[in-house]
Amino acid sequence: MLNIFSLANGRLVQEEIESLDELKRFQPIWVDLQSPTVEEKRWVRQHYGLSIPEDVMDQDIEESARFYEEDNGELHLRSDFIVDDEENPRSVRVAFILNQHNTELKSCGVLFSIHDEDIPVFRLLRMRARRAPGLIDDAKDVLLSLFDTDVEYSADTLEAIYDELKQASAKVLEGNVTDDYAQAVLGDIARYEDMNGRIRRNLLDTRRAVSFMMRSKMLDAEQFEDARQILRDIESLDSHTQFLFDKINFLMDALVGFLNINQNKIIKIFSVASVALLPPTLIASVYGMNFTFMPEIEWKYGYPYAIALMVASALGPMLYFRKRGWLK
Repeated sequence: MLNIFSLANGRLVQEEIESLDELKRFQPIWVDLQSPTVEEKRWVRQHYGLSIPEDVMDQDIEESARFYEEDNGELHLRSDFIVDDEENPRSVRVAFILNQHNTELKSCGVLFSIHDEDIPVFRLLRMRARRAPGLIDDAKDVLLSLFDTDVEYSADTLEAIYDELKQASAKVLEGNVTDDYAQAVLGDIARYEDMNGRIRRNLLDTRRAVSFMMRSKMLDAEQFEDARQILRDIESLDSHTQFLFDKINFLMDALVGFLNINQNKIIKIFSVASVALLPPTLIASVYGMNFTFMPEIEWKYGYPYAIALMVASALGPMLYFRKRGWLK
């Protein structure tokens, strides 16, 4: 899918391109390629003179090669964006190529983005840029706005994790935690921990990308200040991710503690039963010995007496345990 974005009255206008002739009719500042076909890559190469590298979407690329500048002035950035999918939270790699010296566009440049699937951050920026005139002036503004929106999306995701953890902690701290509920909550907590870790890594990646843009001296004074504000926002979120890690670890320890208590209750039942049945077992063992004279045979109340003695010897410890509160 090939989408181009141009400015009209200060707003970002989107057009879906289905042929090379349509591409020639527009002068975009942003060209977005989602799972591009070979033909769409050929259109970009013919019209813009940009050859998209074959390894542009490789996940195992060297970290040092994710941000670099070509000899012709093209800036290449590869950054990850999170997708907060409840069933499959993940990070999506996006490759950016910023052509800063496009003669057809009066040197304002074009931003090319290549990715395999639609990303929530991209949708949010498109919606925001259509409604807010003057938000974006050139291709560099698009790239900065994407990173800024990514930070806001990460903050919204953290707030959602806060709310979900609040509900889970309220139930856990009540103390009435069953094994089934603990198992369900442990699964949710593991998902929260994974998402929190993805957000933290995503913020680190965004910080590196914005820092690279600042070091490359490609930003004007206003854009440089916007980049510094993005870095300050990222720094403010670091403490929140650390707090969530601590809270998740606390809930994990609390749940494991309640599971241990439930298991100890079961072991306690067996321990009490074992102690209570020791005296009857001893009496039964004594009466089962092979004596020359067996009183239960000569005495008609021998067996009822032995059974009553065994029951009484079991009731004694049980009453004692109940008095001490060990049976609760």
